[in-house]
Amino acid sequence: MKTAISIPDNVYESADKLANRLGKSRSQLYTQAINSFIAKHQREGITEKLNKVYTTEPSNLDETLSKLQFSSLPKEEW
Repeated sequence: MKTAISIPDNVYESADKLANRLGKSRSQLYTQAINSFIAKHQREGITEKLNKVYTTEPSNLDETLSKLQFSSLPKEEW
């Protein structure tokens, strides 16, 4: 899909230089940058949701489950 956006000249010039240096088109560079931005904010949403859950629910493991998990680990000498 084609779109038109306005960006400052210095951002455009920096993006153009980076795209050339990386051997990518500006469209590829902008797409990659936007995808990274979206992924970052999606992860933030997950953290916010987990934080919300754990403000009302305990986050500790059941004691029996914790003992079973610990006993399943191989013994190591330190």
